[in-house]
Amino acid sequence: MAKRPPAKRHSVDTGRMLRPKSVVLGDATLIPEHRLITPPPDQFTHEVQHAQPYYYEQTSGPPDGQFTAGARVVLMRYEGGAYCRVVDSRGLYVGTAFAGLRSL
Repeated sequence: MAKRPPAKRHSVDTGRMLRPKSVVLGDATLIPEHRLITPPPDQFTHEVQHAQPYYYEQTSGPPDGQFTAGARVVLMRYEGGAYCRVVDSRGLYVGTAFAGLRSL
């Protein structure tokens, strides 16, 4: 009788999970508590037409984040001019360009 070739050895799952190295993010990545409204809204008045930045405080300088196109928001404050204050579906109260919003 011919001898069989040795069986291929497959790696055995030992139940271990590889995890990425932990990284602690800086304070700049935190959302200021006074910029969150709870509970967040579930009815919206406007939609963001194109991706556009938002700001926690001043509308000059680097933005604090960016809305994606189609994000729904509630218009909270608009006094004419280029910028307004809105709340998004997460309850984030921020300033953004009024011209980039479309009424629902």
